[in-house]
Amino acid sequence: MYLAILLLLMLVLPVISIIAEATTANGDLVFLIGKWFVFWAVGLRLLLAGVRQVTKPSFTAETIFGVTDTKAFPLVQEIGFGNLSIGLLAMASILVREWITPAALVGCLFFGLAGVKHLLNPQRSRTENIPMISDLWIAAVLAVFLIATAAGFQVPIT
Repeated sequence: MYLAILLLLMLVLPVISIIAEATTANGDLVFLIGKWFVFWAVGLRLLLAGVRQVTKPSFTAETIFGVTDTKAFPLVQEIGFGNLSIGLLAMASILVREWITPAALVGCLFFGLAGVKHLLNPQRSRTENIPMISDLWIAAVLAVFLIATAAGFQVPIT
């Protein structure tokens, strides 16, 4: 279930949204990539993760990090507050276009750093490989978007 949700949020839903908007409106493909990956992969993913970490910290502590000590749960909940905050910013960017780039930057940094942290863990479990791959994937997509946006690169949709 976890893998299916990640695939939906990190690939399927953003691509469907990009295609749907590209077929109904002329615009810039780079912008649409940023808009929809920020909304789904950063916004909804982190919002859902944050809600789960705040309400059920044992899942993240035990399943992702292998920590069973309940003393770690308040730390996981605080991580959840950060995820909720970033997720809400990214989701709100659908309403305020100017927030897409800042949300992409924060998401890129967050996922990039988290992905590298997982990558550098020599005792990484198979379960930890899933968030590592998805974290590095979305960081790469957002980095490409940010570089293209900073360079003024546009791909018109006709």
